[in-house]
Amino acid sequence: MAQTQIAAAVELLLQEAEELCIGGHITELNAVPSALEFSREFYAKNAPVVIRQAIAHWPAVQKWTPNYLQTTLEDKVVDVAVTPNGYADGLATQNGQEYFVLPMETEMQFSELLTHFDDPMGAVHYIQKQNSNFTEDFPELAGDILVDDLCFAQECFNKPSDAVNFWFGDERAITSMHKDPYENLYCVIAGHKDFILLPPHQLPCVPRRTYPTGIYKRTPCGKFYIEPLTYEDDTQQMTEWVSIDPLAPDLATYPEYAQARPLHVRVNAGDVLYLPNYWFHHVQQSHKCIAVNFWYDMEYDSRYCYYRMLEQLTTSGGELRC
Repeated sequence: MAQTQIAAAVELLLQEAEELCIGGHITELNAVPSALEFSREFYAKNAPVVIRQAIAHWPAVQKWTPNYLQTTLEDKVVDVAVTPNGYADGLATQNGQEYFVLPMETEMQFSELLTHFDDPMGAVHYIQKQNSNFTEDFPELAGDILVDDLCFAQECFNKPSDAVNFWFGDERAITSMHKDPYENLYCVIAGHKDFILLPPHQLPCVPRRTYPTGIYKRTPCGKFYIEPLTYEDDTQQMTEWVSIDPLAPDLATYPEYAQARPLHVRVNAGDVLYLPNYWFHHVQQSHKCIAVNFWYDMEYDSRYCYYRMLEQLTTSGGELRC
């Protein structure tokens, strides 16, 4: 009886959210909003927005070509994520076992990284370390980012950013569907990013399971394999992750995803995407795409409590999904 009631409540949630157009579209602006407008229309509503050409005047957008970066950073040693398939932090199968797999991490000179981008048959390389690597590792480029232009958001959040991350990769690098506990200002500097978005209330439509955790390694001859990760007591590390690939959803295995209403948006060079906390997102990109994003820690308010309740009612095993 309880399971039926929960399924009916989830159905009502999805129906009413769709009727009220909550999380049903992505607003596009052609001018930077005031802090008040941003707070009222987007932050308060947990609603994404794309601000077209908001940072087109940044020196970074004008200057950061691969040739410029090579000249500026040529001998610099950078941290690089390496995978066989372009999915850093994603699902992969080895010997019939599905894993959540972390990328192999290595260091190389920036000029060497660029040669890997031009090798379509080789492994996929991506600068994507999410530890405020722009702030920590690329001080040479800091002057090309005009942070004050994002004050409309920082005044709204009333806090400095927790991390500023630098992203640089080719079109084979794909970010699998996931969510983050941050307010995210995603600034595309060169190329474009294609986002698939799902609002937090559609959590019941998003299949997720707990997978053994592994990391990519390479044999001496260069072949990739997955090494399972264990704790100090030798028990297997486990990670809950989204099971569905929105580019090719397996509705026979995960029929609940048929009720999802994914949103699609392309963010071009000079654009800023505000991605609210706990929105699911999947990202593809153009070749040699460059981006910088600003993470602001989310407020753990009543919306978070609501989301956690929904998470518990729609467990990762899928038992209580509608």
